[in-house]
Amino acid sequence: MQKKLNIKEILEKFEEGRKVSTFGRLILIRPHGGSCFAHIRDGTGKIQIYAKRDELYNFTQFTHLKLGDIISVSGRLFITKTGERTINIFEWQLLCSPKKSMPKEWYGIENVEIRYRKRYLDILVNEEKKEIFEKRTKIVKAIRNFLDERGFLEVETPMMQAIPGGAEAKPFLTHHNTLDFDLYLRVAPELYLKRLVVGGFDRIYEIGKNFRNEGISTQHNPEFTMLEVYQAYADYNDCMKLIEELIFYIANSVLGSPKIVYCDYEIDLTPPWKRLSLLSYLSCRNLYELDKFIEKNVPKNVENPFNWLVDEYLKNELIQPVFLLDFPSRTSPLAKRGKDPDFSERFEVFIAGCEIGNAYSELTDPDLQLENFKKHGNIDYDYIEALSYGMPPTGGLGIGIDRLVMILTNQTSIREVILFPLLKPKFDK
Repeated sequence: MQKKLNIKEILEKFEEGRKVSTFGRLILIRPHGGSCFAHIRDGTGKIQIYAKRDELYNFTQFTHLKLGDIISVSGRLFITKTGERTINIFEWQLLCSPKKSMPKEWYGIENVEIRYRKRYLDILVNEEKKEIFEKRTKIVKAIRNFLDERGFLEVETPMMQAIPGGAEAKPFLTHHNTLDFDLYLRVAPELYLKRLVVGGFDRIYEIGKNFRNEGISTQHNPEFTMLEVYQAYADYNDCMKLIEELIFYIANSVLGSPKIVYCDYEIDLTPPWKRLSLLSYLSCRNLYELDKFIEKNVPKNVENPFNWLVDEYLKNELIQPVFLLDFPSRTSPLAKRGKDPDFSERFEVFIAGCEIGNAYSELTDPDLQLENFKKHGNIDYDYIEALSYGMPPTGGLGIGIDRLVMILTNQTSIREVILFPLLKPKFDK
């Protein structure tokens, strides 16, 4: 039996006259008298096939195939007069005939939602969408390669937690029936990862799902993928260096260049990236002046004044990659305080105006951490006990992988880079 090759293998080792067998989905068919051209596609590529009535005993049945039919074919390779590599088939078999016809095109905003609900059709019909998710996989692989090469260990921490910690966000609640107590889907893995640093893991990272029971937008999905990295004997300056080197590495590995285009922007990811002080940019010298600036300029109903300030005042400064510094300590309960104790050793990282990450020198003092927990709600006493055994100076960072993929694939909605984004159920009658 002829060994079946995928289409990529055939095209890479194309040799006229060679016998090959392959398989794929029919995406184009053009019968013309006693001959017929068609295109088939598998997960690796597409190729043209050609059939002649006097060379194929079931030629008539072949011309009656429908778009979307899945077939296997055997034949000889040749190149047409127009230079297209083709299989002249002498045998074929129908493997699957779909009950529903393949869609040819998408029209209107209603069909944008259909693309999200029926992603299998989206990637079946739109090759460029399939390529986005292939790039996403390569980006995640590049992240692992970069960190593994630098001695970081990948770990896993619980996705169900008794106390929702590591970020200020509304969690999803569930209940364990056997043990009869409530659990929360994690909003962040941070407190468990830092327990491991206490335990002696000096360089660790986790890539996993987080869940936040909050709004949905072009940059927010309730279920999202995060990278968190912790490095002992480091601080937020080391985190800046690690982030810019990581994303530079990803761009070169996956895209072949550190220079990318996002919407109308040409962006250069080459280190070093700009450092920008929120305090200095707003011409404030201390927390008192910053609070006065907020009181005067930020609307009273704004939930997060710092996000508002970024959107209103700094948007044009955040197109090229930049680290935004000087956040008040009161907004960063897990971060170490800086030389001015009113501000933490923390930054947010922006590319193309989009926040893709957050990092800080970790707060390692158990007494200060307990004090901060009391001000912000939930107290994780087990974490406080872990800190009491001593945690080395540590830098920790988090990067939203979905948002990073958006930037690197030039997509303006997070739903375009998540295979199955959360949508309100729509039940068919």
